Amino acid sequence: MRENDRHTATDADYDAVVVGAGFSGLYQLHRLRDELGLSVKLVEKANDVGGTWYWNRYPGARCDSESHIYCYSFNDEIMEEWQWSERYPRQPEVLEYLRFVADHLDLRKDIEFGTEVTSATFEEDTGTWQVETDDGETLSSQFFVTAVGCLSTPYVPDFENRDAYQGETYHTGKWPHDPVDFEDKRVAVIGTGASGIQTIPEVARADIEQLTVFQRTPNYAVPARNRSLDDEDWEEIQRNYEEIMAEAHDDGSGLPFDTARETAADLTMADIEAVLEPRWEEGGWRFLVAFEDLLVNPETNEKVSQYLREKIRGAVDDPETAEKLVPTDHYYATKRPPLHTDYYDTFNRDNVSLVDVTETPVDRFTTGGIRTEDGEDREFDMVIFATGFDAMTGTLLRMDIEGRNGLTLEERWADGPKTYLGLGVHGFPNMFTVTGPQSPSVLSNMPVPIENHVEWISETIGDLVEGGTPYIEPTGVAEEDWTEHNMDLAQETLYTTVDSWYMNENIPGKPTVFVPYPGGVDIYQDTIREVREKGYEGFTLADSVDDLGRRGESPQLGVFEAMELLHADPDMDLADLMEMA
Repeated sequence: MRENDRHTATDADYDAVVVGAGFSGLYQLHRLRDELGLSVKLVEKANDVGGTWYWNRYPGARCDSESHIYCYSFNDEIMEEWQWSERYPRQPEVLEYLRFVADHLDLRKDIEFGTEVTSATFEEDTGTWQVETDDGETLSSQFFVTAVGCLSTPYVPDFENRDAYQGETYHTGKWPHDPVDFEDKRVAVIGTGASGIQTIPEVARADIEQLTVFQRTPNYAVPARNRSLDDEDWEEIQRNYEEIMAEAHDDGSGLPFDTARETAADLTMADIEAVLEPRWEEGGWRFLVAFEDLLVNPETNEKVSQYLREKIRGAVDDPETAEKLVPTDHYYATKRPPLHTDYYDTFNRDNVSLVDVTETPVDRFTTGGIRTEDGEDREFDMVIFATGFDAMTGTLLRMDIEGRNGLTLEERWADGPKTYLGLGVHGFPNMFTVTGPQSPSVLSNMPVPIENHVEWISETIGDLVEGGTPYIEPTGVAEEDWTEHNMDLAQETLYTTVDSWYMNENIPGKPTVFVPYPGGVDIYQDTIREVREKGYEGFTLADSVDDLGRRGESPQLGVFEAMELLHADPDMDLADLMEMA
């Protein structure tokens, strides 16, 4: 098809509006524009492409998937022309990669940078999405695709008197573009999640006076073992790239790594060490996938957790500090499992101290620093919030999205996110969410589910355009069933044994639900492929908005259910039965 050939039925400015110019949005723009020939506008708040890699510029920011699999696999030229310099690339290199892709595919001409979506409303009279931006513009489209990322809205806890503090403050998720000067400063870092674990060693290595780390929950971190990739490394990767990527897309975690054993429940600790030590030395996610039942079997996980606790104790010189860094309240990997470079060694420095806020809580901020509940005033020149994100749903809910009958997404998700396949929401026609809630997303190597989603969305839009069907929307029943299925699967794992941002627990007032899909990338992609092959089972396809309202509120029968009804009542009107099916 020719680029920007109009194929859709509605009278709108664009066939599709896409929000977000990270990994998801760039590929979505390419597929819709260059392979379907649709007119597309991509709206991006930042002044450049990159998504999370544009904003997360904090010291030590680095990818924790290996570079050769943290990339697109859809374009042979891109895979052949781009060569990564490190096993785990730093933020500037990942950003440069996405810039390279945008330029290679000539995507910038259809991206509106420096523009934030303030609302998106499905207008029932015209059957179009009306997308308003902060520059006063309104863009209309038949399809509305959110590609805003899972970790894109920074969160700072509401510490008492926080605004009284007069020193420098930064959040790792919104780091300034200009260099930050650490020289001779007293620095506080609040948070020891993934970004904190990357930031803390880098700040400690700067010429600072003192670093104080405020920790609420200690984390299990495995060494990354980063190294440079030379030409020989890259030639080996290129020779096997097709096989590597096929394995990644067929794996539950999106990683092309083999497990060592099904379980550790029947092993002694000596046996455990024999299995884990080579993976510990090799570093990275190979450690995470050593045992197949790590996240469902408490016996396996406790043995792996015990191994990690001893590694932490062995790395930290001061026994009291070491014990504060040893997690005892949750199983390994039930919270986001970070990789690290010299994190635990950092606490052996004379100018680095640790405050356990479960023992010594923060009382309030002062003009000069932080007062803890033991009455001590700690003075700081700089406070860094490594306090994470309003994950998975935060950015979507802030966009003021309104579907049919005036229903807002915030109202629809008042009790927690409800989606069908993480791809669409009942009551919101022609809206697609790339790696939305209840899809694998953050539980996997992200480019793999991103490619799965973008390709499914693109194929679906292509089917609708080719078939002349203007509207698609999940049924309410399919959405309820998928939401229940997602939670049922989570309950079978160890994820639900601990408070985490996977469970929405880091944001006060959010409903406690398990948000990502825990069934694995491989099973998930087979599921969405089967849904499409069955004629979009669980979706309502309609010629008018009124049809969506009539048909989308009630369940549609599957083929086998229809056959059972016909067998039970041979006199049933066939036309009625086909309409139900």
